[in-house]
Amino acid sequence: MNDISFTQNRELSWLKFNQRVLEEASDKDVPVLERLKFFSIFDTNLEEFFMVRVGSLTHFRKLKQKPVDNKSGMTSEEQIDAILRECLDLYRKKDQVFDQIVDELKVNGINLLKVSELSEKDKKNVEFYFKSKIEPILNFQIIDRVHPFPRLPNLALTMFFSLRKIKDEVSKEIGLINVPDKIKRYLKINDTSFVFIEDIIKEYGYQVFDGYKVEKEYLLSLTRNTDIDYDADDYEMDQDFREYMGKQLKKRKRLQPVRLEVDSDLDDQSIEFLMEQFKLDKKNIFVNKSLMQAGFIFSLLGDLPGNIVKKYSYDPFSPTNSPMVNTKEKMIDQINKKDIFLSFPYESMEPVIRLLNEAACDDSVVSIKITLYRIAHDSEIAKALIKASENGKDVTALMELRARFDEDNNIFWSSKLEEAGCKILYGFDDYKTHSKVCLITRVDKDGNINYITQAATGNYNEKTAKLYTDFSLMTASGAIGQDAKELFDNIALGNLEGEYSNLMVSPKSMQEGLAKLIDEQIENQKNSANGYIRIKVNSISDRRIIDKLSTASKEGVKIDMLVRGICCILPNVKNKTENINIYQIVGRFLEHSRVYQFGQGEDCKLFISSADFMTRNIRNRMEVALPVYDSEIKQRILNYMDIMLSDDVKIRKLLANGTYTKVQNINNINAQEKLINLAKKHEIESKDKELVKKVTVRRDSRLKTDNNSKEIKKNFFQKLLDFFKK
Repeated sequence: MNDISFTQNRELSWLKFNQRVLEEASDKDVPVLERLKFFSIFDTNLEEFFMVRVGSLTHFRKLKQKPVDNKSGMTSEEQIDAILRECLDLYRKKDQVFDQIVDELKVNGINLLKVSELSEKDKKNVEFYFKSKIEPILNFQIIDRVHPFPRLPNLALTMFFSLRKIKDEVSKEIGLINVPDKIKRYLKINDTSFVFIEDIIKEYGYQVFDGYKVEKEYLLSLTRNTDIDYDADDYEMDQDFREYMGKQLKKRKRLQPVRLEVDSDLDDQSIEFLMEQFKLDKKNIFVNKSLMQAGFIFSLLGDLPGNIVKKYSYDPFSPTNSPMVNTKEKMIDQINKKDIFLSFPYESMEPVIRLLNEAACDDSVVSIKITLYRIAHDSEIAKALIKASENGKDVTALMELRARFDEDNNIFWSSKLEEAGCKILYGFDDYKTHSKVCLITRVDKDGNINYITQAATGNYNEKTAKLYTDFSLMTASGAIGQDAKELFDNIALGNLEGEYSNLMVSPKSMQEGLAKLIDEQIENQKNSANGYIRIKVNSISDRRIIDKLSTASKEGVKIDMLVRGICCILPNVKNKTENINIYQIVGRFLEHSRVYQFGQGEDCKLFISSADFMTRNIRNRMEVALPVYDSEIKQRILNYMDIMLSDDVKIRKLLANGTYTKVQNINNINAQEKLINLAKKHEIESKDKELVKKVTVRRDSRLKTDNNSKEIKKNFFQKLLDFFKK
């Protein structure tokens, strides 16, 4: 039996994280357009949660042998019930927050309007837009004996109309209009005023139901389970995996419903009708009076005038040039001299792209091998790999086609890379490859083989590198390079049991390595009372790691953890986790970097990693943790962790009862803002050094020229004097 006195359910923990996102949307110290973004993120987060997590639990509850959560003792059915209860309160808060944001936007001259709020002139223009642009592409019908209820796709918006025939007052019908997804979700009335398409359809949709009058209308959105089984029995060994994945993705639109959102309170008859049509319980139906599928908000903000966006958003910031990188020297040459570390989004990802582009054209480079999980839609990384292949380099890319909700993009780029001559691998049958590693192999003029290894905590994605906090390290270490070579050799062989001297690789050596590192700190505590562990991850849910950390805590090891999202271990529980403190930061950037620190000071063992402390990462995926040996880089990361834990604005402390609380604001430190300011300062200092260097070079050049001129004159007069002496 598992001890659940110091653990909590992962799904309920995740809901607390998303509630924290909603808190940012309600925080009046956050610029109002950023608050609208946080609202959008909260909504899309919740969509994915229902599609994936509730979808999985819905599947599990049908199994004959009912699985039980080993952190809470709850069955799948109990977890779903608890989730749905929590969500009732979240939906109420969501509606309140949206109303607050809309009111504040209006005060500042930005209007998200209903059709009923428009002037008569604007109403006429909107009705014309409906007739000319919306109505011609509408998909609508009535529901009766010969017009059966259609199968609604996942996340489709549908307007329901309760109708009555004009000529037959007794006969009632239901009319449906699918909100089209081929046009923008909003209509721009003027520079700063918008009306949503669903509201236009609600106002004028009655016009398509000729012969009927509308008694009421409401909007709904259906969420389906999207947790596809990629190892289905219908996969044939001789079938192309990319083709198989494409077919699997089409299933998402028609899997089992798990949630229904409606935009108004419905009578019992309407609710029963919907329950029957979608085979849902009443508890799965939520009233959402604010905004459904709010992901389009980012596009709407892009349609606002630039000066308005600037005024009501965070102060502009672009990733800076790293002080470790010389923009005028080849990346390969720089890495051969010294390890290079990048901290996104405070520093630019450009050096990584530059490294790959250099490697693509460098005569000494013979091969490039890389693992790709999520890449940008217009990926500079993929383009560099294509260039390398076209230049005759041996390019191998492990493209993980099962990266949830990025499958289509990965299928597209795997085809493009393969067409360019790259060797494409799809990883392992039962294990996703989530590692972020690149190995560049070079042969110098003497025939010596050299490696450059790049590893990161986040994806090879230029877009998210400006939004997520992540680390990237590039090294010419032969020992690291040899491990990376072994890693790619094992990938090619489908071998998950590889042995490595430096890297920790899941599912095998990372499990063993983490257990050993925790044990070392337990021994340190016993021998010298200085055992210490500091961890930064997105989530922790793995039962064995949780129990191991609890053991360390009981032995007196001090443990500090930064966990952004799911946290199944509860801190400060007497005789269980009383030496563990857990914090969470949600702010301008998504905290995404993973850091494992064992011990303190310069002698600590430090890793950056792609892996969270979740069972799927540690035991069911290929992940890589890279040790940090360079003392300067190690100190940078330790300083970074110190800054994060010094936050007293955005940080929250997890309590033993599973709730989060603010810490006392003493120094008013926002860690992310502090890191932005440090990045700007370092960039200015680098530019100043470069300027001083240029001035010094020019001065020295002038002095040399002057000295040469004096020497020429001296030689001339000496020759002239010698001539007259003769």
